[in-house]
Parts: sequence; structure tokens; C-alpha cells
Amino acid sequence: MDIQNVKFDENGLIPVVVQDDKTSEVLTLAYMNAESLAKTLQTGETWFWSRSRKELWHKGETSGHVQRVVDIKVDCDGDSLVVRVDKAGPACHTGEESCFHIDLRQTQFGAQQGLSLVNISSMELGILLNDLYTLIEERRKERPEGSYTTYLFNSGLDKILKKLGEEAAETIIAAKNGSTKDIVNEISDLLYHLLVLMVERNVKLKDILSELADRAGKANPKYAQENKS
Repeated sequence: MDIQNVKFDENGLIPVVVQDDKTSEVLTLAYMNAESLAKTLQTGETWFWSRSRKELWHKGETSGHVQRVVDIKVDCDGDSLVVRVDKAGPACHTGEESCFHIDLRQTQFGAQQGLSLVNISSMELGILLNDLYTLIEERRKERPEGSYTTYLFNSGLDKILKKLGEEAAETIIAAKNGSTKDIVNEISDLLYHLLVLMVERNVKLKDILSELADRAGKANPKYAQENKS
């Protein structure tokens, strides 16, 4: 492939559909920049650009679930790629074979709202949380020196819980007395420390999603009884 024929967007990225060469199943949608595409071509394994972490990532570097490139094709407009791979394990960080494993028609949102009303910003938030969760997992495994996340994991569960309690209290104070910006900052810190706790206790994002989906639209019997009294 001649990289000169590839059209990157204004951010220097191109969307990439990764497909299982044996089954033709779509595994994931990711992004490459010129450097990650070059490394993919040079090494024969997939490299991508993380839009949230602003860095290259080698698929399977920590999990071992590498994707060996069988074929790469660019579309007729030159602005998207299809990469067929021989995978060494699940493509999704949740353990699913494909990142596309949630049927919106079977979810509470899909049934009530319809696919045309899917909020793209919400999807991007989900991708961002997934990327952050994966990064925290990597920090726990690699323990890079100077990382705050490394400090938390090295300090143990009690320290993580203490910080989580502090962030929860600061969020409450910001909600009571602070500006919208203060609230956003404190909730962001709280979410980060929640993800650290989840990684420490091996709680997956899909577990939370499943629980929230089960609760959607269901009245809590306790509060339902209180409302009757």
C-alpha cells in the first residue's frame, strides 16, 4: 500500500474497520494516523492511535491478543481502511470476540427510542471510558514510575478507598457551593477514582452496563411502598 494514497482527516486520522479474516466478522472500529499505519505495515500487526490518550497503542501489547495483518485495503475515496486480521484472542477489552456485541434493538434505549435517536456524544463518552479503563489496567500491570495511578495501586485498596471518599466529598461541596466548572472537575476526578477501584477489584465496565440495563424502567419496591404511604 502507498500511504500517499491515504487521506487523513483534519486531525491526521483515518477510520479503520478491523475484520476477522476467517469469519469476516467486524471486530472493531479504530483510528490510525500516519505513524501507526506505517508501524502496522512494517510489523504486520495492528497499531492504532488513541484519541483519548493521544498516543500510539499496539493491539494486544498487554493482553497478548495481537492481530496479525492479512490484508489492508483503502476505499475508493481514500479516506477509510479495512484491515483483515488473524487474531490471537478477543478483539474487545470486555472479553467479547467483537467490540460490536451489543444489539441496540434489545436494549431499553433501543426499544423505547429507536436507533435513529442514538446520541453520538454518548457513544463517544462510552469509548472514552473504555479507553481510560484500559489505560488504568495497563498502569496496574506495568506500574510506570512517576504515575499517580501507579502510586494508588502501590498504596493498596485502603488508599484507593480513602481517595474515592475524598473525591466524593469534594464533589458534594462543589455541587453545593461551586461553579459548574468546579462540579465538572470534581465529577471527573470522582469518575477516574471509581475506575481505579473497578480495576483494583476486577469489576468490568460491562458489568456496570448490564446492571444499569437491568434496572432501567424498574421501580425500586422500597420507594414504591413509601410513595403509597
